[in-house]
Amino acid sequence: MTAVPAGPTEPDVVSILTRDHQDMVDLIETIEEAGDPARRRDLADTVIAEVMRHAVAEEMYVYPAMEKHIPNGTEEVEHDKGEHAELVHLMKQLEAVDAANAGFMPLVQELEEKLRHHAHDEESEQFPKLRAHIPYDDLVEMGKKVEGAKKLAPTRPHPHAPHSELFHKTVGPGVGMVDRLLDKLSGRHTG
Repeated sequence: MTAVPAGPTEPDVVSILTRDHQDMVDLIETIEEAGDPARRRDLADTVIAEVMRHAVAEEMYVYPAMEKHIPNGTEEVEHDKGEHAELVHLMKQLEAVDAANAGFMPLVQELEEKLRHHAHDEESEQFPKLRAHIPYDDLVEMGKKVEGAKKLAPTRPHPHAPHSELFHKTVGPGVGMVDRLLDKLSGRHTG
C-alpha cells in the first residue's frame, strides 16, 4: 500500500473524490429538508451540476488509471460507467420535473440512493485499490487534474453523450462552456 506522508500534505484524488461524495449527499439532504419549491429547484440544479462535474472528471482521469493500475480495473470501470449513465438519466428526469410536483421528491430520493451506492462502491473497494497501486505523488497529481477538469466539465446531464475519456477531453470543454452560458442566461444555480 502506498504510504501517505506524515504532516501537512496536498489532498490526493481519493480525498478529493470522497469529499465530493459527502458534499453531494449533504446537498441532497438539504433538498429533502427544504420546504420551498424554488429552494429545492436551486439545490437540485446545484447537485446535478456537482454530480456531472465529478463524473466527467472521474471518466477523464480516474478511470483510465484504474484500468491501467488495478486488477480487474477495466471491469470495474465499465460497472462505474453504467452507474454514471443511470445517474445521468435520472438527473435528466429530475431536471424536467417542477420542484412543486409530487414526483420531484421521489426522484431526489432515488438520486440519493443511487449516489450513495456508487460512492460506497468507490470508497470501500476502488479507492483503497488506487492507493495500494499508485504512488501517493501520482494520486496528488491526479487530484489536481480532477479539480481542473471539474472547472470545465458540463453542468447538465447529457444522456446521449459517451462516457469516455476522449469525448470528455475533446468535446466536453465545449459542452461545459455552453452549459455554463445557459446556466447564466437562465439564472440556473450550479454551485
